[in-house]
Parts: sequence; C-alpha cells; structure tokens
Amino acid sequence: MPQIHGCDAFRVAMPRGRRPESILVRLTCGDAVGWGEMAVPAGPESPGGGPGGAWADIEERMGPALIGLDWERPEDVSAAADLGAREAAAAIDTACWDLWCRTRGLPLAHALGGTRTSIVTGARISPEATLDTIAGRVNQAVGAGHTRVTLDIRPGWDIEPVRTIRQAYPALALVADAGHAYTESPEHLEVLEGLDSYGLAAVERPFAAGDLAAHARLQLRVGTAVAPAVGDLETLDAALSLDAGRALHLRLDRLGGLTAARSAHDLAYAAGWDVWCSGSGAFGIGQAAAVALASLPGCTLPSDVSDPAGGPVFVTPPVRSSGGVVGVPLTQPGLGHDLDEERIERLATRRMRLSA
Repeated sequence: MPQIHGCDAFRVAMPRGRRPESILVRLTCGDAVGWGEMAVPAGPESPGGGPGGAWADIEERMGPALIGLDWERPEDVSAAADLGAREAAAAIDTACWDLWCRTRGLPLAHALGGTRTSIVTGARISPEATLDTIAGRVNQAVGAGHTRVTLDIRPGWDIEPVRTIRQAYPALALVADAGHAYTESPEHLEVLEGLDSYGLAAVERPFAAGDLAAHARLQLRVGTAVAPAVGDLETLDAALSLDAGRALHLRLDRLGGLTAARSAHDLAYAAGWDVWCSGSGAFGIGQAAAVALASLPGCTLPSDVSDPAGGPVFVTPPVRSSGGVVGVPLTQPGLGHDLDEERIERLATRRMRLSA
C-alpha cells in the first residue's frame, strides 16, 4: 500500500512506520474473476504463514492444485486442493467464493446464508502510552458511530484503562484482548476476575493458545464471556466440549477462509456463543469478505469490517462505515465491489501467474 498521509489507523498492524502489505489472489474462469487477500504479518514470519512461506506455498502447492480442478461449489476446493487453515488458504478460499458467486450472479452474503442487510461496526484501539490518549482514541471511535471497541490489555495495563473507558461510556460494548499474556497465577487471576465488574462483552485470548483447560477454568470463575483463540474447527469443537468460552472472534485469516469460518459460525451459533467478525488486509478485499460473513444470523456483536477512513481506496464502493453501519452489497454478485486492477498492478512488487 502507498504511504498513508494523515491516517494512523494501521498503527497496530504496522509498527515503526512500515507500510501495509498484502498478497492478493486473482482467480479466473472464462470471463469471471474472483479475488482474495492475505495480509502480510508485520512481525516475524510464522512457519509457512509469513510472506515468504505463504508465497512459496501458493506457487508450489496450492496454486498448481487449483489449475483444472473440477469443483461444483467453493466448499469442494479446500479439501480437494488440501488448502488447510492458513492465511494463504483464506485468500484462495475467498477468491473461490467470489468467483463462484460472480459466475452465478449471486451476492456472496446470500450464498453464505447471510440474513442481514447492514452490519453494525466495531473498532480496535491501538495501545497508547497514557490513559488520556486512549480515552481520546475511544472517543474518536464512538464519535464515528462504532458501538464496540476492542482494547489491548497486558499485565500492568488492564484494570485502569478498562475502568477509564467504562466510566466514560457505560453502554459501550467493550472487549479486552489479552493477547495470550496472562497465566493462572494468583495475581493474574485476580486481575481477570476484577475485570468482571466492568460489564465486558468478552475477554479475548487471556491464556496461551491451545490451553483450553485454563480458559474453561476461567469461564467457571467469571460471568464475562471468555473468547479463546480459534484457528481451526477441531479447536472450536474442543472449546465447545470443555465449555472453554462463550464468545468467538471469527477471523478469516486464522481459520483459512470463508468455508471454515461459516462452519465455525454455525457451531458457535448453535451453542449460544456470541460471535463477531473481522477482515484482514489493507486493500479492502478482506473487509468485503468479512462483511458478507458478518451478515450471518449468529454474528451478534459489532464486527471489524470497515476500511479505515483516510486510507487509500482500492475497491468501489469503499467498505466504509457510515454512522457505525456498513451496508451489505446485495445488488451485485460476489463480493459486491469492483477492484482498481490497474492501480493494484502498478503497486505490485512481485507477481506470479499460473495457468493450464
């Protein structure tokens, strides 16, 4: 993405002034085109998930498996091409859904089973040095119409910022994202139990990823919904069996795309869990896919689905919140947005084309 002037909305994902980057996937079948997006992580590459590993996985394995593949519905692709649950798989799966819907003239939201015509939006607040600064950030989000805010917390930076925000906005849906930073030590448990008195919508990722037993024990001790990190359907099944939470953050990049995310939604919805969605990437494709996903009936909490105001626009119409609401495209097929392909091509720093 080009330099963003006057827009600091990417500070969480892009520290130290780095520009947002994405891997974009473009699939064609005849004249139809489908798009998907994978946000390139700002931190160290995860095995097979960072920019180098994801690019090689698409080039050497996923991409060739798609060429000439016979499939009836997007759900068939993941298993047939062995995509798995990775960020690159999410981009390919989204592109398959977009392509399939465009060939049939279907809006993506309807194809997924969505019932909403608009999405109520939330926002994530970047870590700040002072309580006054973070209060100002929340004020901006609320002023823009967002009705849910996610606040990053860490040991030593938890009770005070939550108290500050709750005192200023008693009715705001507030999620505290702990980023796996807590343990079951007496000190940490005292803090997590103390957060219970502030009426949070959820405490997200309090403990180490995969430690569902710890999440289950915390859920027994607090009334606030616990939201464990879920990266695949097997983990969600285990979390449901253990009663390791009551809320689910649906992230397309974590789950490997729309196919798995819709299944996760169905499981959580049936169990009575609260659900909210978020899209990843700076080019608007991931947000457009998240809008369609958030139209599903079980998405009960405001979702992070809008592009940041002030950033460059690559999809038309922009995926923008108006008064805290994003409309679900229901008159256009697929994602419901046109992409500025010429501009994207000019910005590309690396290209790969696979064909039969």
